[in-house]
Amino acid sequence: MSGTTREPRPANRTAREFEKVYGYPPEGVWAAPGRVNLIGEHTDYNDGFVLPFALPQRTEVAAARRADGMLRLHSAYVPSGVVTLEVTGLDPAHPPQGADRWTGYPAGMVWALLDAGLPAGGADLHIRSDVPTGAGLSSSAALETATGLALTELYGIPLTRSALAVLARRAENAYVGVPCGIMDQMASACATEGHALHLDTRTLEQRHIPFDCASAGLRLLVVDTRVTHDLADGAYAQRRASCRAAAESLGIPTLRDLPYPELEQALGRLTDPVQRRRVRHVVTENERVARVGELLSAGRLRETGRLLTEGHTSLRDDYEVSCPELDLAVSTADAAGAYGSRMTGGGFGGSALALIDVDAEPEVTRALAEAFRRAGFAPPHVMAAEPSAGAGRIR
Repeated sequence: MSGTTREPRPANRTAREFEKVYGYPPEGVWAAPGRVNLIGEHTDYNDGFVLPFALPQRTEVAAARRADGMLRLHSAYVPSGVVTLEVTGLDPAHPPQGADRWTGYPAGMVWALLDAGLPAGGADLHIRSDVPTGAGLSSSAALETATGLALTELYGIPLTRSALAVLARRAENAYVGVPCGIMDQMASACATEGHALHLDTRTLEQRHIPFDCASAGLRLLVVDTRVTHDLADGAYAQRRASCRAAAESLGIPTLRDLPYPELEQALGRLTDPVQRRRVRHVVTENERVARVGELLSAGRLRETGRLLTEGHTSLRDDYEVSCPELDLAVSTADAAGAYGSRMTGGGFGGSALALIDVDAEPEVTRALAEAFRRAGFAPPHVMAAEPSAGAGRIR
């Protein structure tokens, strides 16, 4: 079914739930969005370039300070109730496990602030989100960013949005144990409405590029395959290690430092076939980011479609992070008239993108549902992606 219309969230719902849980009203409510990455996958931890934008789906955190150094966490979606932790006892060597594993994201954000020498303290937090989990849309970054923004504003900590994103990534890397790059947190913290965020992940230089599908008669669909992924497993870390080893073999700091015109010569110097595939993906993907950025800046949105499909082929064959459901979503959307399609996010499940004409949405959506049914897969969830604003205080 199409997700082009969304039911409005009841006013201050998260705040009302906070009061029901804790018995008093919050000091405020902060929100951070999920993100879609238009192009530039698995380039961020190689110091490369990415082109994400924020989604209207967001995570809200209602929060209030505590004077006793305790951190109390509650989610609208977890039935186990309030989880209580000591702020001074937060330890990345002993992250939460099992049913309480979700608390590692907000707790890790508190730990990262304290580890950076910033005066964060105890808090009561209630969390509500409509960012799909496990769909490759950065639900974890949204939770980290919203929590971090709440705490920095409550405790008067002067951080830029970029600095907040850096600490959020540290929380995910060091506390949760996912060796992600900086893209997700930067998109959640820094994106602007109606734009894609061109980000140099080495320097954190940002450029906001207009991305208005509606004015061009286009729509970008997100196809959630409902195949969940867990990037804390070994596959993500293995790819990062392979890229690091390849860069060392080539005598460069990271794969970002290999110019596209020198790719073929460099591949000939690598003896490991896996490293060759990983290098080819990262270098060509950086080139695709540059080309898509140029096309968007020129208002030539339809022409980006071919590059999206090229990116998916590279992720499927060279980086080997796709799955049958993602491949089916891409091939089906392209056959039904999409200008181009690709998986988005870390892979091994999650979501795909499809750039289509607005009036093609019913046919593309129908084709996707039928293809998944014939393959025996669970029905995909299809929604329109609209470039939205980054994190902020909403109450």
